[in-house]
Amino acid sequence: MDEGQARQETAAQRPARFRRAVVTGGAGFLGSHLCTALLEQGTEVCCVDDFCTGRPENTAHLSGRPGFTLIPADVTEPFEVPGEVDLVLHFASPASPADYLRLPLHTLDTGSLGTRNALQLARRHRARFVLASTSEAYGDPQQHPQSETYWGHVNPVGPRSVYDEAKRFAEALTCAEAEAHGTDTGIVRLFNTYGPRMRGHDGRAVPTFIRQALAGAPLTVTGDGRQTRSLAYVDDTVRGILAMAASDLRGPVNIGNPDEITMIELARKVIGLTGSSSVISFIERPADDPAVRCPDITLARGKLQWEPRIDADDGLARTIAWFREHAPAGDGGGDGAAAGAGPRPARPV
Repeated sequence: MDEGQARQETAAQRPARFRRAVVTGGAGFLGSHLCTALLEQGTEVCCVDDFCTGRPENTAHLSGRPGFTLIPADVTEPFEVPGEVDLVLHFASPASPADYLRLPLHTLDTGSLGTRNALQLARRHRARFVLASTSEAYGDPQQHPQSETYWGHVNPVGPRSVYDEAKRFAEALTCAEAEAHGTDTGIVRLFNTYGPRMRGHDGRAVPTFIRQALAGAPLTVTGDGRQTRSLAYVDDTVRGILAMAASDLRGPVNIGNPDEITMIELARKVIGLTGSSSVISFIERPADDPAVRCPDITLARGKLQWEPRIDADDGLARTIAWFREHAPAGDGGGDGAAAGAGPRPARPV
């Protein structure tokens, strides 16, 4: 390979440069997929989780696998991981409305104290650190699509603020750590991600619609259903995160699918893909629910050579198949759903 070819080799194409990674929140939906992907590329993984929203079954397929370690721990308390660590992926946090509204103080503590503890772990080990931030940093955006230079339009005291402000503070803390101590940090702003291992009652639109459709229940669409989201299948999101980890970018960098879909279109698509007889029912829209959500991924395309590959029909079909196979476990075991409470309203977030 000549020098020109070497320069063109992208972070996403290079083999893993990490020997051992720590994934906080590794038993969650996205964290468990990250643990799996890292192991498959030859990186040892230490999964840290307190199971407040993560589930042991999400990492059951990794139990006993060489290179995988599970440490039950709350990252809001100082923690240590023995041995070599050269990558810390900080993904611990309640992320769905049902979770962060149920655990508001813990959500804020995880974004602040948890991020501080994860950063200190990375500093002690001289490891690369990547923070999972969120498109919620943009709030109800007045710029569309949203680029990383946009400062956002966020209600700091609204019902969603415990999650939004926890992540915004975590971004500020990550930047301060890099400036003050020279820690190798990066920030990814993740847009809506879906796929296998989501919980049917976690309050997000995709699992809610699939659960309702498979049960033949009405699909509950908030407002008039014209609000948009940009949905990325989990495999695409994981590729973007690992490309960011392998780079030297600080970010923030948007990782998401720029193809928008309205919630009414999503509901109809789920009904069609499941072959359900369900109808659509309109309910009240939650306070501070963003009208639009769409990432500008120019930076990810240019610097990471990353963009999503899996379209909505394919990704939703894979997710539906997983829900069919894993029901009723995939229907929300352990997510705090009240027995006999009936379907929860869909919150398109």
